[in-house]
Amino acid sequence: MMKNTLRVERAIKNITQAELAEAIGVSRQTINTIESNKYVPSTVLALKIARVFNKPVEAIFELEDVD
Repeated sequence: MMKNTLRVERAIKNITQAELAEAIGVSRQTINTIESNKYVPSTVLALKIARVFNKPVEAIFELEDVD
């Protein structure tokens, strides 16, 4: 699984799920499912999200430790 700090990053930048979704060309529901860890974004989508926050992908998305 992969975890993310998307909700925190949005709060820091003070943007809504809808605003982020519009910026990267997806639905608000897609952002919601990513934040809820129900959906793992594609590489392209993860890169677009990272670009919005001007951070490397690894600063937002992280693989969880596996036993």
